[in-house]
Amino acid sequence: MYTLTVNGKRKTCSENKHLLDFLRDDLRLTGAKNGCGSGACGACTVLVDGRAARACVVTLDKLDGKSVVTVEGLSEREADVYSWAFAEAGAVQCGFCIPGMVMSAKGLLDQNPDPSPDDVKKSLRGNICRCTGYVKIEDAVRLAARIFRSGEDVPRRPLAGRIGEDFHRVDSVAKTLGTGLYADDVEIEGMLYASALRTPHPRALVKSIDASEALAHDDCRAVFTARDVPGSNKIGHLAFISDWDVMIAEGDATRYVGDAVALVVSEKRESLSAIKSLVRVDYDVYEPVSSPAEALAEGAPRLHENGNILSHEHLIRGDAKSALEKSKYVVTRHYSVPFTEHAFMEPECAIGMPEGRDGILLYTAGQSIYDEQREVARMLGLPREKVHVKGMLVGGGFGGKEDMSVQHHAALAAWLLKRPVKVGLSRQESILVHPKRHAMEMDFTTGCDENGIITATKAVVVSDTGAYASLGGPVLQRACTHAAGPYNYQNIDIEGTAVYTNNPPGGAFRGFGVCQTAFAIESNLNMLAEMAGISPWEIRYRNAVKPGDVLPNGQVADESTAVRECLMAVRDAYEGARFAGVSAFFKNSGVGVGLPDTSRCIVSVEGGRAHIRTSAACIGQGLATVVTQIVCEVTGLPPDLIVVEPPDTGRTPDAGTTTASRQTVFTGESTRRAASMLRSALDAGKSLDQLEGEEFYAEYLGETDPMGSDKENPRSHVAYGYAAEVVELEDDGRIKRIVAAYDLGSVINPKAAEGQIEGGIVMGLGYALTEDYPLENCVPKAKYGTLGLFRATEVPPMEIITIRGRGSTDVACGAKGVGELATIPTAPAAAGAYYALDGKLRLKLPMEDTFYRRRRT
Repeated sequence: MYTLTVNGKRKTCSENKHLLDFLRDDLRLTGAKNGCGSGACGACTVLVDGRAARACVVTLDKLDGKSVVTVEGLSEREADVYSWAFAEAGAVQCGFCIPGMVMSAKGLLDQNPDPSPDDVKKSLRGNICRCTGYVKIEDAVRLAARIFRSGEDVPRRPLAGRIGEDFHRVDSVAKTLGTGLYADDVEIEGMLYASALRTPHPRALVKSIDASEALAHDDCRAVFTARDVPGSNKIGHLAFISDWDVMIAEGDATRYVGDAVALVVSEKRESLSAIKSLVRVDYDVYEPVSSPAEALAEGAPRLHENGNILSHEHLIRGDAKSALEKSKYVVTRHYSVPFTEHAFMEPECAIGMPEGRDGILLYTAGQSIYDEQREVARMLGLPREKVHVKGMLVGGGFGGKEDMSVQHHAALAAWLLKRPVKVGLSRQESILVHPKRHAMEMDFTTGCDENGIITATKAVVVSDTGAYASLGGPVLQRACTHAAGPYNYQNIDIEGTAVYTNNPPGGAFRGFGVCQTAFAIESNLNMLAEMAGISPWEIRYRNAVKPGDVLPNGQVADESTAVRECLMAVRDAYEGARFAGVSAFFKNSGVGVGLPDTSRCIVSVEGGRAHIRTSAACIGQGLATVVTQIVCEVTGLPPDLIVVEPPDTGRTPDAGTTTASRQTVFTGESTRRAASMLRSALDAGKSLDQLEGEEFYAEYLGETDPMGSDKENPRSHVAYGYAAEVVELEDDGRIKRIVAAYDLGSVINPKAAEGQIEGGIVMGLGYALTEDYPLENCVPKAKYGTLGLFRATEVPPMEIITIRGRGSTDVACGAKGVGELATIPTAPAAAGAYYALDGKLRLKLPMEDTFYRRRRT
């Protein structure tokens, strides 16, 4: 028997288990989160005898007689101070890491009430945040320290919720104090637990599956295989492709090590691994196809029925060949970028359960409840309306939660067994299973005249889309449509091919293909600038589009375009630095390229309040806060009369996937339209009480033109955001500071936007300098602790400048998206900085021979 004190109360346990399991499962204290299970992320941080400890690795036998404090054990005063400080500082995004951050902060402030900035950074170095870039979290800790030291009451500044105000996130208190529910926090009476048995072989024929020993285990309730799938065994994020197997059937071949061959269901989560080890699978193992070059070689095995090419794009405008032949200066280089892991803080989890006589209810944490509804309905052979999906809090996504990972398996087991079933991935399973940022090999040729005016770009982009389609086609499109940069020239020849291999799938990831091609074209510009005898800043400014100019993809830059203003904002930082690099780039908002793209919103009056009902998933970007501020702005209602409902296919209309930096623009606009209807009713003299039960429905369709359109100036996307960024180095190669200017149009919430940018920049630093996803013969070798994620102690000072062009649009009150754009300019700017430091071209990511790589090797 083990005895310890938890939040001031004596607790006992007869079993020696990890503290995190004891807290979450036995005591139902779910503020501590399981982010990695290996002590690497800090999401489970608690205090043990006043010192920060990782609850996922410490066991009860080490805690006998000790005192444990979790976030639930904060005093009323502490809870008030921390929740206000984290909201005021803008420190909360997805929120999954925040209770752990709070406990690390408490461990510091209890011992050192007046910490220096370095003290705060060091106290947080064991806690990973993937959203914020740490700056706002450090601000929150120092703000809390000030209030504790002074003994002052927590300030209560009035918040009107209007556009342009640093309005507190509507979910910040729940996320800070650990009371907000993520999928794994939900427990249902009689719930079973399921886990997929996955192949260890990237490419192998499944000859037979024998589950007899597993079924004999006392805890085992079922072992399902492909033959148990009542509908289609093929699903996929893009319905017209649907090439991803729910499970690999006997007689079929595996395509990567994440493929499921069986689904084990147990009464106890703890026995899942043992039961899976009893399932016997007989394979014929084949040599995997490990690269696009191998997949495209003559005689290569066909990985899919239609061959090894998922998609091919060829974007031509003008005459690039002739323009390059006539150019004064021409640069040709080959660039290589790797797969990279999203490393969102919350591993995937979903719960399925029967609903009614013939329906299914899902609790999920993905990027679109309607995508999940569609794919699960296809798998179960049900009408969509029989699949009811409720979205929980999402602990980060960055594109990595657009595909099915656990939702379909939870639904399948629940449907077949008529009991609630939870399926959750361990962190290592997550690293193996979900799609990554695409690895690409790129050949870029760019020319300019004697004055540095760009003449043409010719590029060949080969994308490793891995085992399944996911969003490999749209990612390739975006890589191609942005490959020439935000510059005013018209001769381009961009050819792209997405190729199937036996590597993990490539899918959506913040930047959506643009991070890759931006690194290439921006690096070419640095070399052209040197040849033309001008600075990298100057070549960008001379060529940057202004309103009315035509982008290389043919779209006319609208009146809100402000990339030149962004460059001017960082000019002094660049020219005043000894060693610096600069990059300017752009990113679309919305799916675009002629594809249907609609968002929908209902504003209903219920109980004297305006309810905002939209399925748009908040994955950390603060969408619920954005729509709250839009409704407050349009209607004049105070924020305490606004309720944002969570995504629910039974209540909230389809707003499309949270992807492509689209929700602020698209759902912001559908919300604005619905709120305008409510405003009209209020202006007509009706009160909210008189409008009780009324619903105001609106939608917004982004109309664009397809790739290959014969229009002279096709509209590729409804909006673009622009950015310019300077990375400055110390003499030893450490980053001294980053100065970044972003054209976001109308900024709905300045502090939230700044936090998005800071987080995106830090993610971009990882992409540039430290993050990798090594594969050996198609088998991932990465672990969470070796992914190369930046920690608080490594983040340099950042100065963020927001720019708004002279013109604007009425769409979404003039806002543009920023989530993806924030990551894109960093890698090329860093490459330029290192070239300025030592004259070495770095054409491969993560960059070699840098201060950061040397520290990790």
